Amino acid sequence: MKSYKEIFSNGIIKENPLLSLMIGLCSALAITTTVANGIGMGLAMTFVLLMSELIISLFRKVIPQSIRIPIFIVVIASFTTIVDMMMKAFTPELSSAMGVFILLIVVNCIIMGRVESFASRQSMDKVIFDSLGMGLGYTWVLVAISAVREILGAGTILGFRLLPEPYTMEFFAKAPGGFFVFGMFIALNMFIKKCVVRGGIQ
Repeated sequence: MKSYKEIFSNGIIKENPLLSLMIGLCSALAITTTVANGIGMGLAMTFVLLMSELIISLFRKVIPQSIRIPIFIVVIASFTTIVDMMMKAFTPELSSAMGVFILLIVVNCIIMGRVESFASRQSMDKVIFDSLGMGLGYTWVLVAISAVREILGAGTILGFRLLPEPYTMEFFAKAPGGFFVFGMFIALNMFIKKCVVRGGIQ
């Protein structure tokens, strides 16, 4: 039986949704042009994941198996709508920058996958650690990729200029740059895992 610590840490490293499970990649690659976008999407995803898992876990014993998927979608869509409305009200610029990708949280494989495989089978105390771990794992990867792309592509980070404009590389601000940086993160993650399994670098 997994401990709370193990459940929480799985989403951050071992079962990281982006680097290990490789799900929810479309929105991740699309919005990671700035650190602000990465933080905003990460927090939005974490909120929807946490609330959806809690509700599904709470009612898991009374949800009929035959209609569980439509119920999951309705629950996820409800919290996604709440996030979308809150962002439009309090952070309109960020909401506009991320556009339709906030609404697409409804069909994000990360949330549907965790709701189906974990929340529908586990108690509420465990789903809290699972959703927070998965959310943090998703967020740190988004922010890290966004930081690399923003610094190299625009020379800035959160509005502060770090590189003179002539030294920036527009490649990193565009889609190919996103794929390249994401690929480097996956390669680094696999390398670190191999080193851990072998007990250190040979």
